[in-house]
Amino acid sequence: MDLTLAHWLYLVGTLIIIVTMLFRQNVVVPALLMSFIIGWAYDGSFLNGIQVIFNASLTAAGELFHIFLIIAIMTALLQSLKSIGADEQMVSPFLKVMKNGHWSFWILVCITYAMSLFFWPAPSVPLIGALLIPVAIKAGLPPIGAAVAISLAGHGMALSSDYVLQVAPALTASTSSIDAGLLADRALVLSIITGIIALSIAYMSIRKKIIKPSQKNVTEWENNGNNNLKISSDELVVKKSKSSTVFAILVPTTFLIIVAYVIVSTFSNLLPSIEDGAGASIIGGTAILLLMAISISRNYRETLKEVSNYLVNGFVYSFKVMGLVIPIAGFFFIGSDSFSAKILGIENADQAPGFLFDLVQASQHAIPDHAFITGFGILILGMISGLDGSGFSALPLIGSLSEAMAHSAGIDPTTLAAIGQMGAIWVGGGTLVAWSPIIAIAGFAKISVIDLVRKSFLPVIIALTLTTIVGLLLF
Repeated sequence: MDLTLAHWLYLVGTLIIIVTMLFRQNVVVPALLMSFIIGWAYDGSFLNGIQVIFNASLTAAGELFHIFLIIAIMTALLQSLKSIGADEQMVSPFLKVMKNGHWSFWILVCITYAMSLFFWPAPSVPLIGALLIPVAIKAGLPPIGAAVAISLAGHGMALSSDYVLQVAPALTASTSSIDAGLLADRALVLSIITGIIALSIAYMSIRKKIIKPSQKNVTEWENNGNNNLKISSDELVVKKSKSSTVFAILVPTTFLIIVAYVIVSTFSNLLPSIEDGAGASIIGGTAILLLMAISISRNYRETLKEVSNYLVNGFVYSFKVMGLVIPIAGFFFIGSDSFSAKILGIENADQAPGFLFDLVQASQHAIPDHAFITGFGILILGMISGLDGSGFSALPLIGSLSEAMAHSAGIDPTTLAAIGQMGAIWVGGGTLVAWSPIIAIAGFAKISVIDLVRKSFLPVIIALTLTTIVGLLLF
C-alpha cells in the first residue's frame, strides 16, 4: 500500500508524543490535536476530523474499560478491608519475608514473574497490587520501585516469552515456516536476559530511594498531598470485630484458590478449564462478592449504601488517576486497522487503513542485508509495532518479515523472530506504552503511568539493545 499524507502525519504525531513524554510534559493535547489533523487529512473533511477526536477517545475508553473496572473493584475491596481493620492483619505474614525495600523489590519480581507466566500479567496485577504493594512500601520500597518491579517482571520478562501459554510464539510463527516451539525456547532465553538486565538497572536507579521499614511509609503513601491519588477517606471509620480476622484470612485464601484452580485446569484434566482472558473477570467478580460480604458483616443495615459508595469511590479514583490515558490511546488506535474503521467512520472494515503497520512494512526495504543491522532493524520494527498498546497484534507481521529478511542477512529466522517478539511485547505489552495494561500497575501504586514509563525507558532500551547483540552472537 502506498503511503499517504495521513500515514506521514501519523508518524509525525507519534514522534511528537514520544518527544513530549521524554521532556516530561503532558501528551494529551498533542494526541488530541494530531487525531484531529489525521482525521481531516484522511478524507479531506474538516467535520470528519472533529468527529475523529471523539471517536478515538470513545474507542479507547471501550477497549481499556476492563482495566479501569478492575482497578475500581479492587480499590473498593481494599477500602472495605480497611473499614474492618483487616488490611493490616492480611499483610502481616508477608512482612516476615519482605523485611526491607531491597528484599521487597526482588520478591515482587519473583512473584509477578511466576504468576504472569501461568496466566498472563493482566489478572495477576490486581492481586499483587492490592496485597503486596502496600507491604513493599511499608518495608521501605518507594511506590515507583514497586511499580517498576511488577511492570518489568510481568509485562516484560514473563509476557515477552509467554513460555507456558505460548500464544505469542504461535502468533509470531503463524505467517511463516518458523517452528513455534523452537521460537518459544529462544524467546524464553532472550526474555530472561532482557529481564535480568532491565531489572538490575532499574533496581540500581531506585536503590538510594529505599528507606527504613515503617508504618509511616504506608500512611504517607495513602495520604499524600495529591488529592487525585488519594484512596483513603478521612471519613472512614474503622470498626474491628471477630470478622476482621476471618476476612484477613479469607480474602487472600480465596484468591490463592483461584490461582491454584487456573494452574491445575491449564495443565491437567482434573478441573474444567476456563476461557482465555477470563482470569480478570473471575477475580473481579470474586472481589465484588467479598466486598458485599465484608459490608454485611460490618453493618448489614448499611450494606446497600456502603457497597455503592465503595464502588463509586473506586471508579472516581480509577478515572482521576488513569483518565488521561484515554485520548492518548485513542491516537494510537487510529494506527491499527482493527480500530481505524470505527474511528474514521469507514463502513467497510476491509478498507480500513493500518497506518502503523503500513509504515512498518514500508520501512523494511530500508534495512541493509547485514546481520547486526537486520537484527536491530527487526527489533526497532517490533518496538514501533508495539506502540498500539497491544504488543501482540503485529506479531504475525514480525514473523513474516523475519523469515523474508533472515536468509539474505545470514541469520536464523527463528532468532530474528524472537528478537522482534522481544521488541514488540516489551514495548507494547507493555512496559513503555502508557496506554497498555500497565495502567493498572500505576493505579495500585498510586503513581502517574507516565512516570512509570519514563522510569522504565532507559532500563528497557539498554536491555533490549544488549539482548539483541547477545541473541545474534549466541544463536
